[in-house]
Amino acid sequence: MSESVRSRGRRRPNARAQQSLCRPTREAYSIRTIEFDSDNTDCVGTLYLPAETDTPPVVVMAPGLGMWRSSVLPAVAERFAAAGFAAFVFDFRHHGDSEGEPRQLAEPAKQIADYEAAIEAMIDTDAVDSNRLVLWGYSFSGGHVLSVAADDFRVAGVIATAPFVDGRQELRRSLRQPTRFLRSTLAGLRDALGSKVGRGHEVRLVDEPGEFAVLTAPGARRAILDAVDRDSDWVNRLPARVFLALPSYRPITTVEEIRCPTLIIGGSRDQIVPTEGPEAAAGRIPKSTYIELPADHMSVFDADFETVVGHQLTFLRATVHHRR
Repeated sequence: MSESVRSRGRRRPNARAQQSLCRPTREAYSIRTIEFDSDNTDCVGTLYLPAETDTPPVVVMAPGLGMWRSSVLPAVAERFAAAGFAAFVFDFRHHGDSEGEPRQLAEPAKQIADYEAAIEAMIDTDAVDSNRLVLWGYSFSGGHVLSVAADDFRVAGVIATAPFVDGRQELRRSLRQPTRFLRSTLAGLRDALGSKVGRGHEVRLVDEPGEFAVLTAPGARRAILDAVDRDSDWVNRLPARVFLALPSYRPITTVEEIRCPTLIIGGSRDQIVPTEGPEAAAGRIPKSTYIELPADHMSVFDADFETVVGHQLTFLRATVHHRR
């Protein structure tokens, strides 16, 4: 039976500075770069290994829509490693250090296949215990990990924060803004058709409210741009065909097949992925815990970082016990 928890605690001020102060020292973990193949495309990830734990459990992690592994995720992976859990953070194909053209292309089926390939890479890695493997996802990748776990019995646990689970729900929201819906559909068609003759069309991933981009929630542009690593050459653009992919992507339709323990975290102030979807998904998963925080879509990596990571570590300790 699913367990539902809601926290209404107050946020802490200056959480960004607190986050940087709480990052563990480099003596607590080591890192190595691992390349792996996904459908004949080279993907790249970073494996964070605890300093004093032999063959630890491993958490396989990938970023949200349009983002790279160098943004935000290292802070989470470091905390996991310091607590005795290995973390493998990888870039989807078309993103970051991984291969694939056009750049920044976000196709759910390909990214799900990348997660499966990352699992295989960890099975082939002697430094971790792949029998205690947990999938971690956020936003778009939060939906992916639910889809993978529904079809892969090797997964020991799932952590999904603000997961995108129902494109049909998003479509209904989009129809309330007919001008935006028409513009996004036309942009998607322009990209899908134009890419066949080498004339793809890109749109901004994030912008201010009232502008045209995939994400325009208040505060999203500043939060995402702040999250990008200072030395990164990431660009705020992606192929517009993502608008065509989102409505038909519905991880919620298969979550009943997930048999491993699953933690889903939603934010009551999240205007990008409202809690209706994550909570509904949790209610369909046999062994799920749903936690709702007074958070928005990006504050899980900022003002609410400590709270979110704390819940995730508690889940990991209960699900894949580590040996120090």
